[in-house]
Amino acid sequence: MTRIPLRAPRGPFLRGTYAEAKRRYGKVPDPVAVTAHAPLLLAGYSAFELATERSRRVDANLKGLAETKAAALVGCEWCLDFGAMIAAHSGVPAEKVRAINDHRESEHFTDLERLVLDYAEAMSRTPVEVSDELVGALREHLDEAQLVELTSVIALENYRARFNWALGIGAQGFAEGAACPAPALA
Repeated sequence: MTRIPLRAPRGPFLRGTYAEAKRRYGKVPDPVAVTAHAPLLLAGYSAFELATERSRRVDANLKGLAETKAAALVGCEWCLDFGAMIAAHSGVPAEKVRAINDHRESEHFTDLERLVLDYAEAMSRTPVEVSDELVGALREHLDEAQLVELTSVIALENYRARFNWALGIGAQGFAEGAACPAPALA
């Protein structure tokens, strides 16, 4: 049960937003229905999500792994549920999703994937613990635009996870049958 009730779609903007969400995901994500209490914030957030989705300089699997790692670290049930669906649709192998909390020891990840997961972990700590060495290692694989995009994706996932956690937004059943990692806090 969310701490703020889900808002019914009133007005053309919310009706359009809800219709698009249902078309894309089969149902309106609870974070959308909660954020709808502040339509201007929902509009800005939606624009940022769309820009993030359309940014394609970084491989989608790398971004998906980074988002999943951040969600697991913050312990966001909704993010892990939704992320499992996205990972499955993006072709991220289930064994990678299940091994995300043990990425350093798992044979399922490439060196670049491990670096990306280390970066997501360092960014998701409080306080942030990103070192010059880690960024330097990433720069051997990514150009400036790619590093900015990856950083933005991880920061956005931290926003999502912390927003959902604070407002009590739990899993919504998006993962059905997909691999889903346990929260790193468990």
